[in-house]
Amino acid sequence: MPIFPISGILRNNYGNEIILRPKKIAKHYIKTWFFIDLLSSIPFDYIFLLVQESDEGKLAQTGRAFKALRLIKLLSLLRLLRLSRLVRYLHQWERILSVASMVMRIFKLVGLIILLAHWNGCLQFLVPMLQSFPAQSWIALNKLENATWTEQYSLALFKALSHMLCIGYGRYAPQTYTDMWLTILSMVTGAMCYAVTIGLVSALIQSYDPSRRMYNQKYKLVREYMAWRKFPRELRNRITDYYEHRYQGKMFDEDEILNEISEKLKFDIINHNCRSLISSAPLFAQADQNFISDLLTKLNFEVYQPGDMICREGTIGTKMYFIQEGKINVLKTNNEIITTLGDGSFFGEICLLTRETRVASCQAVTYCNLYSLSVDHFYNVLDQYPIMRQTMESVATERLSKLGKNPSIIGSKQDLKIDQESLENFEAKDTSTLSKIENRAKNKNFDVEEQASLNNKNDKIPKNNYLFIELKKIT
Repeated sequence: MPIFPISGILRNNYGNEIILRPKKIAKHYIKTWFFIDLLSSIPFDYIFLLVQESDEGKLAQTGRAFKALRLIKLLSLLRLLRLSRLVRYLHQWERILSVASMVMRIFKLVGLIILLAHWNGCLQFLVPMLQSFPAQSWIALNKLENATWTEQYSLALFKALSHMLCIGYGRYAPQTYTDMWLTILSMVTGAMCYAVTIGLVSALIQSYDPSRRMYNQKYKLVREYMAWRKFPRELRNRITDYYEHRYQGKMFDEDEILNEISEKLKFDIINHNCRSLISSAPLFAQADQNFISDLLTKLNFEVYQPGDMICREGTIGTKMYFIQEGKINVLKTNNEIITTLGDGSFFGEICLLTRETRVASCQAVTYCNLYSLSVDHFYNVLDQYPIMRQTMESVATERLSKLGKNPSIIGSKQDLKIDQESLENFEAKDTSTLSKIENRAKNKNFDVEEQASLNNKNDKIPKNNYLFIELKKIT
C-alpha cells in the first residue's frame, strides 16, 4: 500500500485543475482514503494462519479468540466504497476509446450482475464459516469444509445464482434458519436485479439511436397527414423519396446544436459539412478565408428532387444557390437547355445583382443538395468584400451575354442603387445634385411611361420626393 501516492488529483472547482504537488497529494490522500486503505490492508489471513499453526495446547483459547477476529476481516470490504472511482475511470475510457454509450451500459449491467452474484456467493459461504460450519449447513451437507477453494467457490456461486434466478436451492434445500434467511436475501436480491435489468433494458431501447427514433416519429406523422389529406399515390411517393433523401433515416435540430456552441466550433462544423462544396467551387479557390467564413455561416441547406423547378424565369428572386452535389439545367423561355451546372457551381445571382426578375429557369436533373443565400445576406456579405462582388458581376455579365441580354444592366442598376442612396440623404437646397441624378435617371433604360411620369410630374409633390418614388419603383 503506498503511504504517499504520487498520482495527481483533480479539482473540479478550479476548471478541472490537476494538482501534481506531492505534499498536497499526500495531504489529500490522508484526509480521504488513507485510513480505509490501512484497515482493509491488514493481512488478517496470515494472522489466522499463524494462529492455526501454533501449539494447540497452549494457544487453543487464544485461537478461539482469534476466530472472532474474522469479523474484523470485513473491514476490507470498506474498499468497495472506491468503486465510484472505478466507474469514473470507465467513463473516461469510454470517451477516450469512443465506445458507444449503449455498448458501455450493457457491459456495466452485465458486470453489476456478476459482481452481485460474486458477493452473494461469498456471503453464502461466509456466514456458515463464522458459525464453524454447523452440521445441517449446506457446506457440511456438501462436505466442503476441507475442500479446495475452487470447489467451495463454485458451489457457493452456483447456490447464489440458483437463488437469484429463482431456479432452485442448489444441491440441498436450506435446513437451518440461517440458510433460510440467506436464501430469502438471495431471492430478494435476484428479484431486484431482475427489475433493474428490465428497467435498464427499457431505458437502453428508448435511448438507442434517438435521431432515428425522431425521424421515425416524424415520418409516421407525415404518413398520417398524407392519408388524412388523401394525397394521390404519385405525390405520396415524391414526399416519401424526399424525406428518405433529405434526412436519410436520421433527424437533427442542427440550428439548435450550432446555436449552443462557440463561433469557432460553429465555423469548423459548417466548414466540415461544406467541405465538398468548398473543394469543388472555383469561386472559393482563391477567395479570402474571411469571406468563406462569413458566407458559409449564412447558408441554408436545401434538397431538390429530379424534375423540380428550382426557379422560374420572370419571377422575383430572393436568393441564390450553390450546388454541393447534383446537376441542374438552365433553361430559356422555350425550355431550351442553355447549359448544365454541376458540383461547385452557383446560380441565381443575376437577379440579385440587377434587382430584377430572374432571366432564366433552373431545373434539377438529379437529386440536388444545394445551399441557398438570401438576398439580405447576399448584400451584407458582398458589401464587405467588393472584390468578390466584382467576381460575381463578371460571371453574371458572361451569363447575360449567353442569354442574349444586355450585360450593361448590371452596372446601370448599381448606379441606380447609388442614386437612391443619394436621394434618401438629399437636402432641398442642393438643386445641383438633384439635377445630376435626374439626368442620370433619364439616360437609363426606363419605360416610356416612367419617363413621361418623370418629366410631367405633379408640382404639388416635391421634386426630390417624386424622383425618389419613381426610382424606387424601378430599383
